[in-house]
Amino acid sequence: MTLIKSISGIRGTIGGRTGNTLNPLDIVKFTTAYATFIKGKKLVVGRDGRISGPMVRDVVCGTLVGMGYEVIDIGLATTPTTELAVRWHKADGGIIITASHNPTQWNALKLLDSEGEFLTAADGAEVLRIAEAEDFEYAPVEKLGHVVMDDTMNKRHVQSVLDLPLVDVEAIRARKFRVCADTINSVGGIILPELFKALGVTYEILNGGCNGQFAHNPEPLEKNLQGIMERMGKGGCDLGIVVDPDVDRLAFICEDGKMFGEEYTLVSVADYVLGASSGAAEGAYTVSNLSSTRALRDVTEKHGGHYAAAAVGEVNVTTKMKEVGAVIGGEGNGGVIYPESHYGRDALVGIGLFLSSLAQKGMTASELRKTFPDYQIAKNRIDLTPETDVDAILVKVKEMFAQDPEAQVNDIDGVKIDFPDKWVHLRKSNTEPIIRVYSEAQTMEEADAIGKRLMQVVYDMQS
Repeated sequence: MTLIKSISGIRGTIGGRTGNTLNPLDIVKFTTAYATFIKGKKLVVGRDGRISGPMVRDVVCGTLVGMGYEVIDIGLATTPTTELAVRWHKADGGIIITASHNPTQWNALKLLDSEGEFLTAADGAEVLRIAEAEDFEYAPVEKLGHVVMDDTMNKRHVQSVLDLPLVDVEAIRARKFRVCADTINSVGGIILPELFKALGVTYEILNGGCNGQFAHNPEPLEKNLQGIMERMGKGGCDLGIVVDPDVDRLAFICEDGKMFGEEYTLVSVADYVLGASSGAAEGAYTVSNLSSTRALRDVTEKHGGHYAAAAVGEVNVTTKMKEVGAVIGGEGNGGVIYPESHYGRDALVGIGLFLSSLAQKGMTASELRKTFPDYQIAKNRIDLTPETDVDAILVKVKEMFAQDPEAQVNDIDGVKIDFPDKWVHLRKSNTEPIIRVYSEAQTMEEADAIGKRLMQVVYDMQS
């Protein structure tokens, strides 16, 4: 496995031969490049519960001290907590040490600007250029930086959720919810109990130790969540809550043990936000990426609002949200971005808004789920040879369906073809010779069929 370098940071596995993994030399180089780019004085560092976290933190913090920075080490913290901490500390940026939903052996550096948001594509590319050039200048000994510990950010994050006007703390407390949460033995096990206690929610935590020993594949997909689904099926809880290791993705499980649907985390929260104030949704915008469910568009238009699509990737979604002034947005992978709090995916914010919706409507989770349009998403892939010109293929697909009067074609990120009752999205992988094929319709059979139809179109082009 080689080190993966992208505009959002670096990612790799810990251990193995030098150059093939995320080793200390890589960490020093990219931390130095980032600090050189920022040209500031203060940076925040936070980490999830991974086994390699302390080692990576020590290297990152030591490098930043060598660059002359004041380092605010907030310790074990979620990705959204670290993002907020950058703003609260009025820092010049921040580094999140997390590989998000990747397995235990992975870790990564995610880079933030002074707003606590991920770097733009241009800024990320400049960091990569600086790293490759390795033209570094460290601080003289009398101007070395220092590390300041701050263990108050989790508490402040929880309070910031309680302070959001649409988080109805009184209604949640009155409902006396009982929840079960799977925190995958990472930082969710530290902060979610604090949120639940503050909201008056009775809770049970599965995999609550923050030791990095992930009890199952950490991506919050149904196939990985049989443990909590079985627990919910036994009864006694109103809602199951699942987060990934850095707590920026959120999935719910209904009181009967069935998945609420990861795609519907954002849909349900957006529906609540749009409907919270009479008339306020008229003309309001929501945003999600091109591979997310059409249900968000349907719900938005039901409230008299407008929907806008963005390219895949959190920074692309937040850029589009700012452009149109969206009241809420995110991604179909369970990522809720609520500008009233900050421009970053935040599971705590999503939990607060979702529980408020359930409490105000007096519904169970399964009853709430039935109020939304029901779509199914199929995911496929087309394996290609390394010499295949993927871009040329996508251009041909675009040109072919541009002639179809029933199809709307969007090429801001690969090619997405919208039909009246379904859609299919083809995206080029940046790391492998493959095209990812996402498709959605009212049944899984229809979704898979339209995806396979486009796959055959591509195969025919190569024959």
